[in-house]
Amino acid sequence: MAAYLVRLKVTLDDVEPLVMRRVVVPFRIRFDRLHEVLQAAYGWSNSHLYEFRIRDVGFGIPDGGFDDPIDARKATLLSAIEDIGARS
Repeated sequence: MAAYLVRLKVTLDDVEPLVMRRVVVPFRIRFDRLHEVLQAAYGWSNSHLYEFRIRDVGFGIPDGGFDDPIDARKATLLSAIEDIGARS
């Protein structure tokens, strides 16, 4: 099967001026790997917890709390979009 790529436009909320990056990644990338790509794209040092949100569903590293996100080490961008039905 061909490895499909997707171009993502990533912007930071509540930051002025606008901070944006475009990255091209495999559509089947796991969220923990996408986190690593964004760390490199922004020049960050991986010093904070993270959570990706698609609509009202979160993907991150569960810490045993009540409202834990889905484990980012087990979910891919493609599976999340298929499950949630999001198009953007």
